[in-house]
Amino acid sequence: MIAIPLSSNIMNSLSILHQVPEGHVGVYWTGGALLQTITDPGFHLKMPLITQYEPVQVTLQTDQVRDIPCGTKGGVMINFEKIEVVNRLGKGYVYETLLNYGVQYDKTWIYDKIHHEINQFCSSRTLQEVYIDVFYQIGEKMKDALQGDCTRYAPGIEIISVRVTKPTIPQSIRRNFEHMEEERSKVLISIERQRVVEKEAETTKKIAISEAEKNAKVSKILMEQKLMEKDSARQQQEIGNQMYMAHENILADAAFYRAMKEAEANKLKLTPQFLELKFIEAIANNTKIFFGDKVPNMVLDQRLLGNFLQRMPGEMAREVNSEKVSRERLEI
Repeated sequence: MIAIPLSSNIMNSLSILHQVPEGHVGVYWTGGALLQTITDPGFHLKMPLITQYEPVQVTLQTDQVRDIPCGTKGGVMINFEKIEVVNRLGKGYVYETLLNYGVQYDKTWIYDKIHHEINQFCSSRTLQEVYIDVFYQIGEKMKDALQGDCTRYAPGIEIISVRVTKPTIPQSIRRNFEHMEEERSKVLISIERQRVVEKEAETTKKIAISEAEKNAKVSKILMEQKLMEKDSARQQQEIGNQMYMAHENILADAAFYRAMKEAEANKLKLTPQFLELKFIEAIANNTKIFFGDKVPNMVLDQRLLGNFLQRMPGEMAREVNSEKVSRERLEI
């Protein structure tokens, strides 16, 4: 017996039973012609030697494109070690895509297309732009470029995302960029430190303003409180003054009323009999003790008594008028 090693394609042609893995569909050729038969995952039968079978992935897959050289606008050669393209072939477009571009459709629309787009991108930009300034835009630009051509020529291919690694540049140029980055970092640190100092100063200023405003409000409240206390004391003093004036007016009215009544009573008493009685009482009060065997005779001058009786009504009337005038002045 002679053992003949068989390739996977030969084994695939000779087999009758085959398996389509999950996430794939089965595609078949008869005599080199692509059949429209598409099978789902599972076991299936085919004619050996006549029908060939290939599984085609219809779920998300990541194609890694490696070693992509390109030249910048300034003539510097750089190399992208790896660019990853996440894509998916729609199940409904499998037959049409494979009919037009074969099983290796991704080589045409992803691998080769990435090389072309990267060179187009680098050739119109400087090393500074590619390596630093617009590096973050490369992924989106590659995605848009790939999806645009796929939508136009191979609509079954969907580009999900593109991940780009940092390109490799000459060692001398990289050291210059690293030195520039260090200097830029120092500048940024200095700027950030200045911002922190300014922020602290601003915070201190705000605290001082807040403290001053609080003290001003407290002073205003204390001043209003003192003014209210003064106003309350003034009102109390006014009420006390009013009470005192009312009390004094009552006392003055009572004194005036008493004086009027006394004057009226005295006026009623001004009779000759009362005046004579008072005259006699006044003389009687002037008692004297004489020692000896003879007591002096007391002589009453009738003219003096008459003059006394005539002066008494006038003096009483003047007293009443004087008390009335005093009462009027007090009221004024």
